[in-house]
Amino acid sequence: MSVNLPTLADLADPLLTQALQHKLNNKTKPLGSLGRLEYLALKLGQILGTESPRLEQPQMLVFAGDHGLAARGVSAYPSDVTWQMVENFLAGGAAVSVLARQHGLALTVVDCGVARDFAPRAAEPGQPRLLVRKVAPGTQDASTGPAMTAAQCAQALANGMEVVRGLPGNALLLGEMGIGNTSVASLLLSRLCGIALDDCTGAGTGLDAAGVARKRAVLAQALQANHGAVEPLDALAALGGFEVATLTGAVLQAASERRVIVVDGFITSAAVLVAARLQPHVLQRCVFAHGSAEPGHAHLLAQLQASPLLNLGLRLGEGSGAALAWPLLQSACAVLQEMASFEAAGVATQSA
Repeated sequence: MSVNLPTLADLADPLLTQALQHKLNNKTKPLGSLGRLEYLALKLGQILGTESPRLEQPQMLVFAGDHGLAARGVSAYPSDVTWQMVENFLAGGAAVSVLARQHGLALTVVDCGVARDFAPRAAEPGQPRLLVRKVAPGTQDASTGPAMTAAQCAQALANGMEVVRGLPGNALLLGEMGIGNTSVASLLLSRLCGIALDDCTGAGTGLDAAGVARKRAVLAQALQANHGAVEPLDALAALGGFEVATLTGAVLQAASERRVIVVDGFITSAAVLVAARLQPHVLQRCVFAHGSAEPGHAHLLAQLQASPLLNLGLRLGEGSGAALAWPLLQSACAVLQEMASFEAAGVATQSA
């Protein structure tokens, strides 16, 4: 697979970490009393390389693609919902559109491989915009062979890198849309982490018990049909989706630019899994927004040694959880920048 992926430096900086911890410890509060918000503030400082991190021009990216597997009944919804939801994102009516608008997040939707062509539209300031980076109109059916060719996978990775290079700001929030893509996440988790498929697979968009059983049977066929695809990029090409591969490229590029990467749910975490298998230091740049109600996500977070900020029972996708977590990142930065120290406020420290 011919694609030049960025290499990532280790962000570990003991002196910066010590300075950040000292700054947090000397705010006007008992030690550690802001709990995980203090850990988040420390992490944001480490990612951005400063004792006073500022989040600038945050970008919400929603990657969309269709899946050949969807024809096998692995979702409660038809594939047409993918393009219909893309239109909904752009019209401002979807959950991620509402939340991005509420929190001042610039929303870009990327057509990575939707099985429909979208009419060109002028980008208006403050409105969602569409980028067309279509590799093909949907992947092949992974239950009978590779979902994409190595060349298609390389193109999707390159597209993700190129999209991020063209964006301003220092924070990237990840979202996705694609009927059938919880199947992709389950397959990648099972293959790359050796977890039983049944433990990786849930109801997705709302399958009943019979539907989940059918989905698991189809995914077992996909693993068997692509049994030789065990390396990260091979597994991504054989089992993945165009939006997941484009996400993977975007993650690697954002990490190389030392942007804060806000990871949404199960599908975006699967892209981070692939990226981290290629460049482990990716995880130093990631903040995990929430724990999805999709059962495979807990296993995936455990593999990534990640502790999500929120647990709201979400299973929508789109980047909705990332948007909901965003104010916590803003608060963590505000604490570091604006909260007084004991000395500055003239407040006595803890007695001996």
